[in-house]
Amino acid sequence: MTARRTRCLAVLPLFTLLAGCSIGDIRRSAPEPPQVTATPAPVAETRTTRLAVPQRYAPPQIEFVDAENGYALFASCDDQTTAPDCPALLWSTRDGGRSWQQLRHPQTDTTPQRDGDVQQLYTAEGILVLHASPHGWWTSTDRGDTFRHTPGEAPPPEWQAAQGRFQLIESSGKVGRWTGRTLRPLPVQPKLPVVQSVVETDWQFNSKESSGPLVAAGADDDGRPYVAISVDEGRSWRPTPVEFDGAVGVLRVVRTQSDLWLVGERPDRTGFPAVWRHGPAWERVPAEGHPETGQVVPLGFGVAAVVGPRGAGALVGSGYVDLPWPLTDEHHLRMLPDNTLVATGPQSVLLGTGHAGDRTWTAVIIETE
Repeated sequence: MTARRTRCLAVLPLFTLLAGCSIGDIRRSAPEPPQVTATPAPVAETRTTRLAVPQRYAPPQIEFVDAENGYALFASCDDQTTAPDCPALLWSTRDGGRSWQQLRHPQTDTTPQRDGDVQQLYTAEGILVLHASPHGWWTSTDRGDTFRHTPGEAPPPEWQAAQGRFQLIESSGKVGRWTGRTLRPLPVQPKLPVVQSVVETDWQFNSKESSGPLVAAGADDDGRPYVAISVDEGRSWRPTPVEFDGAVGVLRVVRTQSDLWLVGERPDRTGFPAVWRHGPAWERVPAEGHPETGQVVPLGFGVAAVVGPRGAGALVGSGYVDLPWPLTDEHHLRMLPDNTLVATGPQSVLLGTGHAGDRTWTAVIIETE
């Protein structure tokens, strides 16, 4: 099997590619990142919907699965958690927030809602999960048409499976493999002081491998970063050096469609993260000119988005550049599996579609009666 190839990008209004369009074997040097030139990128569309929800409800938790499918959970009234006179309300959209349809909240069919219940919404590809503490979990694999109740605090198997074959076992800090019923620690663990993140990638080091590498990362008490890679599904591990003269508190592995990154959050959780990208080795991403604080979200193709006090920006080329995205430091940014960016803010949710840094932004706003 040959190494996975990425498709060539067309020339984008925001990014001009300077190097070749394909990424070959992960051992090869990463392609030169594109240059950024500022062009206007305002909100292209605002989708506002008024729902049949009393105004005394607090703003909903809104989660999108992809650019079209999402859910909204109204879980409190007047700064209070759900109660018999303030039941949790669940809605869904299948057209990117242009319209919303109310779903029957599954808890009403099993356990009555009581004062003090805490509601939480979780989504992943093909799965919707509601957690109502202390009553357990309700899981749907048909977009909320039906639910299965799982009592207790342990996440349901469907949700656990959606997190991937290899996961970090929070209770022990070990790398585990999901067996379909339980998360079982691997017999051979990476020789790291601590494991804080583990990701299974799609790339292959050579044609003899049956799967892509498994990457584990973490930082010790002194803030030194460590990474280990397994090319045989965790049966053996080898360390890969990460050069750094500073300190990180938490080291995360981030996989995009085209490359592999490390994001090191600072020990104080406020300083600007340290960032590496995998070429022939872990290479520190230049960030000259970056803000003092910021959230870093790798986008792929050598570009990482930044949300900080100056709004949006990007790590690209030799440093940091500002981007004219309609984001502020009050937005939390993340990437969905279909490459859509979701920015959750105090007033709305913004959806950014496109490639790398060339995004068209849509605001999704829910109003109540």
